[in-house]
Amino acid sequence: MDFGASMFAGNKEVSIPEECKIVFVSDNFVEDYVGGAELTSEALIQSSPFVVFKLRSKEVTIKNLEQGHDKFWVFGNFSQMDYKLIPAIVANMKYAILEYDYKFCRYRSPEKHLEIEKTECDCQDHMHGKLVSALYQGAKSLWWMSEAQMELYHSKFPFLADRPNTVLSSVFDEDFFLNMKMLRAKYENNRSEKWIIIGSNSWIKGVDDAQDYCKKNNLEYELVWGIPYQECLEKLASSKGLVFLPKGGDTCPRLVIEAKLLGCELVLNENVQHKDEVWFNTENLEDTESYLYAARDRFWNAIKNDMSFAGSLSGYTTTKDCIDQNYPWRECIKSLLGFCDEVVVVDGGSKDGTWEELEEWCKKEDKLIIHQEVRDWEHERFAVFDGLQKALARSICTGDFCWQQDCDEVVHEDDYEKVRGLCDNFPNNIDLIAMPVIEYWGGPEKVRADVYPWKWRISRNKPHITHGIPGNLRKFDESGHVYSAPGSDGCDYIRSDNFDVVPCGSFYTQDVDNVRRQVNANPEAKKAYQDWFNQVVNAFPAVYHFSWWDLERKIKTYRDYWGKHWKSLYNEGKEDTPENNMMFDCAWSEVDEEMIKSRAVEMKNKLGGWIWHTKWNGEDTTEHISCNKDLPEVIKQWIK
Repeated sequence: MDFGASMFAGNKEVSIPEECKIVFVSDNFVEDYVGGAELTSEALIQSSPFVVFKLRSKEVTIKNLEQGHDKFWVFGNFSQMDYKLIPAIVANMKYAILEYDYKFCRYRSPEKHLEIEKTECDCQDHMHGKLVSALYQGAKSLWWMSEAQMELYHSKFPFLADRPNTVLSSVFDEDFFLNMKMLRAKYENNRSEKWIIIGSNSWIKGVDDAQDYCKKNNLEYELVWGIPYQECLEKLASSKGLVFLPKGGDTCPRLVIEAKLLGCELVLNENVQHKDEVWFNTENLEDTESYLYAARDRFWNAIKNDMSFAGSLSGYTTTKDCIDQNYPWRECIKSLLGFCDEVVVVDGGSKDGTWEELEEWCKKEDKLIIHQEVRDWEHERFAVFDGLQKALARSICTGDFCWQQDCDEVVHEDDYEKVRGLCDNFPNNIDLIAMPVIEYWGGPEKVRADVYPWKWRISRNKPHITHGIPGNLRKFDESGHVYSAPGSDGCDYIRSDNFDVVPCGSFYTQDVDNVRRQVNANPEAKKAYQDWFNQVVNAFPAVYHFSWWDLERKIKTYRDYWGKHWKSLYNEGKEDTPENNMMFDCAWSEVDEEMIKSRAVEMKNKLGGWIWHTKWNGEDTTEHISCNKDLPEVIKQWIK
């Protein structure tokens, strides 16, 4: 299983040039059909500062998505695309949407839907509309033809209003504006009294309604069919005006813009959706031209930002008496400073000099933000404060993304750029991602295989995301204090509004988990899992976890703190008896320093890890795996 490769698999199908930076998707291009959408797309493509590859929507497949996964995609019309590809696009691609009509409706027009079905369009409530809205939700930016079009979309899908939205209008190439001025000057004093109606077989263009209008108002008109584009412009430039009365929303018809810039009078209805916008509803043609002329640059400058977007990153951790606990807390913070734009540290009231050292450090390091929140650590439910401290640290973060790290965790310096890359390529459809964890046991030789090799790590900095006990595990004692049922460490990623768990994206699969669970009994499974693990930690930014590095220290902290912590969190009033001591065959009160040293050696030699929900008999053994990745430099210094 190659986790270092793209999320897509398969052979390349349509050849996307390596030098290409933009993949532009459309049902048709001007080579296939000359319509308003195609002309706008072509004007944008020709003005692009990047190499653009044209891909017809019917040609979009998993294979060429894989080939172009590192490109930026622009989706224009895509009605011929396989909609089953949308989840893959949303999850893995960087793209913008250029919406010409109403693709959430299966007829691409709510009015046409009503005409055919005799019922109001409800496509937004069906799979077709939901898939389209998901595609739009995942886009880096949304581009609309008119304000009315955008507003209708927002009324159907309110969540799209929170996305980057821009009204672009139709777009024209460089030669267009010169052509308009020349034709306008040519016929300035030589216009007929005829009104022009452009013929079309499309129901929505309202040709019959335009003719009826002219007849009722005794207007001389000419119905123009199928003539070359330049000849059509000549017709408009030499006529009195244009009558255009579409039956459904026409988002930004080029015909109407052309007629205005050629000096035509206009008879339009409300279905011409751009007609009342400021840039168009003016007698000053130069204002209209200036707005339209800038559209190409407006689009590509924004796409440049979409392509290079690298959100700011806040790292956060918590401390309490880290010096006494012999945590690599300084190393943790140093590694965070290596790849984060700011690092937030919340201290719980250290009395061993940790806080004072943080204060001095903060004076010298601009990126370091510290805060002390003293809790009642003698409280019966003190274990809950662990999640509250993390939640507080997160609330102070100001970056677009947040990276959480405990004070006994370190990121390798070689992975700093990989972490930053996550900010640039964060999946569109989730807010939280898990990353690999290298959890040592008794030193560098053993990496645990008895625990999950992942941890929630990087997330979008949304105000509703916090830490705590999930709603389904929240309990209350007789005093009304919250605690957790088994299944949470009190620090889960949850929503602040309803305590639901925040969904998480991960590299870890059930197939891999099945192999991992066979490590103790099956040498082949051990090798397979070890090979997979090393692939993963070399492909993704991994976090080195040193909680069980020094087993003697860990036994002491288990005796002095963690045993009490879990009792507090789970409301367990276990007495100090041999039965309740998972590490020794006696009560903790009877355990002396020599016993701890001896047991640490046993655990290091016989075990590759142990989950202390059950008692260890001192004889059972567990397997471990080895990691081929070198230790971070800050940890090498810490070890010395």
